[in-house]
Amino acid sequence: MTSSAPGENSLTDLFSRTISYLRLSLTDRCNLRCRYCVGEDEASGCLARLGHEDLLTYEELLRVVRVAVALGITKVRLTGGEPLVRRGVLDFIRELTRIDGLDDVRLTTNGVLLAQSAGALRAAGVSKVNVSLDSLRPERVAEITGVDCFAAVWRGIQTVLALGFAPVKVNMVVMRHINDDEI
Repeated sequence: MTSSAPGENSLTDLFSRTISYLRLSLTDRCNLRCRYCVGEDEASGCLARLGHEDLLTYEELLRVVRVAVALGITKVRLTGGEPLVRRGVLDFIRELTRIDGLDDVRLTTNGVLLAQSAGALRAAGVSKVNVSLDSLRPERVAEITGVDCFAAVWRGIQTVLALGFAPVKVNMVVMRHINDDEI
């Protein structure tokens, strides 16, 4: 990624395409234990986690976004781990959406906490949501994620649709012999 010609406020990739969006990982924490998630420590069965002091603070993240916006970024996608498990995320999003020049704040989530957070997310300025849902079979979702969470995720999807988030996209990790029969 390089800045365009001197004096231009935009970023381009190696193919000279303008880069307009930034993916911002808010945390490596998650409330699920999906079988495909990287970083699993075989000995403990737990995901390797960064210490709290190793994550960027919200103030540092806001500074990164301000610099990125000055270079032409207009869209930010909030990811994780699961971004909704990070304490203070709604206050952060409210501050983020106040940045002049930032037109679009999106959220990628596993959907477990989405129904209870959707109204506040909408009020904070999030307009688009991507939800990870690897199956439409509740028992299969539990097998993949380690948690019986299909009903909560489905409620979250229905809630954001009812609140007018648009678009609402669903992501699926396709796994051979696990859920590939659903595509």
